[in-house]
Amino acid sequence: MAGASEQGLINSVARRMASIANHLSPAQPSPSSPPSIRSSSCSSSMNDSYHKVHGEVPSHGPVWRLVPSDESGKEFTDIIYEKAVGEAIAKITINRPERRNAFRPHTIKELIRAFNDARDDGSVGVVILTGKGTKAFCSGGDQALRNKDGYADYENFGRLNVLDLQVQIRRLPKPVIAMVAGYAVGGGNVLHMVCDLTIAADNAIFGQTGPKVGSFDAGYGSSIMSRLVGPKKAREMWFLTRFYTSTEAEKMGLVNTVVPQHFQ
Repeated sequence: MAGASEQGLINSVARRMASIANHLSPAQPSPSSPPSIRSSSCSSSMNDSYHKVHGEVPSHGPVWRLVPSDESGKEFTDIIYEKAVGEAIAKITINRPERRNAFRPHTIKELIRAFNDARDDGSVGVVILTGKGTKAFCSGGDQALRNKDGYADYENFGRLNVLDLQVQIRRLPKPVIAMVAGYAVGGGNVLHMVCDLTIAADNAIFGQTGPKVGSFDAGYGSSIMSRLVGPKKAREMWFLTRFYTSTEAEKMGLVNTVVPQHFQ
């Protein structure tokens, strides 16, 4: 997602999460209760976060700081990794819009390195996973690189390691929110399902394409899907390889909520 569309979705996510937190926040103390003492050492960013948790979300969007490389100095090329200044948010964007954000082995390795950094960074409290542009969140494995030995890119690495990425996201001790616009199909559909929450733009399209190219995900792609939408619907998605709109996906429990693509 880019520009106003991306910022609108991020702001919408923040407002919806703040609304949920507001309903879950503890009751205010009665007048007879002693006033709480707030430490003077609390930073302004901590106070800002407190207000956000209780439903007060600033109208302005976050300021993003680019993380150009991993801790070893390897520059990110297939992803964009950013952190919101003072907001405890990390954002990982699959940056292959010319291939509808399909992943290759190198993409998976960069995603794993970025998630490792987000996990170990104490200033990060939540991770957003999205795709560059509005046409696709992720379209799964890049079929242009697939041959009889599997997927191979310029490093001649034939194994996608996508299961390693899925396990990493499932085990991450911080919430991961998928922000989906456009196509989330094949491995891209599985990728958003392994995240904790999915916020879909109204132009989002979901579905499985594996059987059309002789591929089936016997791991998370079938087990998590079955838990989310039920065994019958999961079989339908795999057997018929239909595509579903964001509204249909929300009704079946595949996503949490749908927001306008150009929400301001």
